[in-house]
Amino acid sequence: MNMFSVVSLYFDPGLGAMIVQAVVAAAAGVLLFSKNAWYKVKLFFGMIKDENDNYDSIDIEEKEDDESSAS
Repeated sequence: MNMFSVVSLYFDPGLGAMIVQAVVAAAAGVLLFSKNAWYKVKLFFGMIKDENDNYDSIDIEEKEDDESSAS
């Protein structure tokens, strides 16, 4: 018997659906991972400013307390 003989495999609809699901899940995982990694790279090089980063701002916002100034 030849070691490289053709092996016939059985693909039913359940196996086909499982393969499609695995391909879609892998594509979604790669997309989300690369999006997060690209965001962190941009943040590291300063291309994106973090919303909570107020260190570069020189604007001073003063809060006016109507109750404390009235007393």
